[in-house]
Amino acid sequence: MWELMFLKRHWTLLPAVILLSLRSVMTLTDGFDAITDELRKYPVVLVLIEATGGLEAAVACLFQAEGFDVAVVNPRQARDFARTMGYLAKTDRIDARVLAQMAEVINRHPGRERFIRAMLDAELQVLAAMVVRRRQLTAMLIAERKRNRLYPVHPQSGKSINIIIKALEDELARIDEDMNNHIRNHFKELAARLSSIKGVGTMTVAALLAEVSDLGSLSRRAISALVGVAPINRDSGTMRGRRTIFGGRGGVRTALYIAALVATRFNPVIKAFYTRLLAAGKAKKVALVACMRKLLTILNTMLRKNEEWDESYHHVSL
Repeated sequence: MWELMFLKRHWTLLPAVILLSLRSVMTLTDGFDAITDELRKYPVVLVLIEATGGLEAAVACLFQAEGFDVAVVNPRQARDFARTMGYLAKTDRIDARVLAQMAEVINRHPGRERFIRAMLDAELQVLAAMVVRRRQLTAMLIAERKRNRLYPVHPQSGKSINIIIKALEDELARIDEDMNNHIRNHFKELAARLSSIKGVGTMTVAALLAEVSDLGSLSRRAISALVGVAPINRDSGTMRGRRTIFGGRGGVRTALYIAALVATRFNPVIKAFYTRLLAAGKAKKVALVACMRKLLTILNTMLRKNEEWDESYHHVSL
C-alpha cells in the first residue's frame, strides 16, 4: 500500500504542503483512499513526490484526478537541495523534512507552473511504456552485438549470443509494430503533423508524444531547456566559460539527435542552417545540437499554432 509519511511539526511552518514518501506498493489502489482522506484534512495546494523509478507516475495521475497539483522531482535534485540546506546525512525523517522544505520553495517560486506537469493519459502511458521498453531492448541488442564482435568466445557461447540477438531483433520488430499501430489508432493526426518534417520519423514522434507532453504549450526557450538542448552559460565575472547542454530528457535528446542527422541531409531548411553554422566556424557537434534545438522549436511552434510544416515559411522566419 502507499504509506503516508510526513512530519507533523511542519504543518505550522508549511500549512499548504504535504509530502508523500512511496515506501512500498502492493496494488495501486491499496491505501490510496486513506491517503487522499488524510490530505483533505489540510489546505493542500501542492503534492510533492520524489521520483521512484516509474512508480510515481501512476499515483501522480491519481492525485491529479483528485484535483491536486502534483510536482514530481528528480532524486538528484532533491539530494542537491538537501546539501544546499545543510543536510549531509540521509534518513527517512531527514528526507521528509528536506522534501517538505523543497515543496515550499517550489510552491512560492515565480515559475511554479513549470514544476506542475500534467501526467499522461491512459493512451500516452501505454505509448510511454513501449518507448521505454524499446529503449531497453535496443541497449541489450547493442551490448550483445558488441560482445559478439569484440570478444573471442567459444563456439558454444557464440551460438547462445546469436540466439539472444535474434530474439531481441524479433521483439524489437514486434514492439515497433505495436507502437505504429497504437500511434495510428490514437494519435494519427498529431503524428502526421509531426512527421511531415523530413527527418522526423516514427521513433522521434513516439518519444516526443510520450515524454514531452508539454510540446506546443511552452516557449521555445522553455521547451529547449526541458529537453536539454539549450546551451547553459558558465560565466563568472570577466570569465566566459564554454556553453554546454546539460540535463533534460535524455531519451528525447537521443531521438532528436538521430532526427537531426537525417535532417541535415534531406531537410532543406535544416541542411541550410547546418551548412551556415559550419561555414561560421562552429564544430560539427555544436552545429548538430543547434539543429536539434531548431527541429524541436519548429515542432513546438507547429503544435502551438496548429500548423502544418511549410518549408518556405520556416526558411523566412526561423
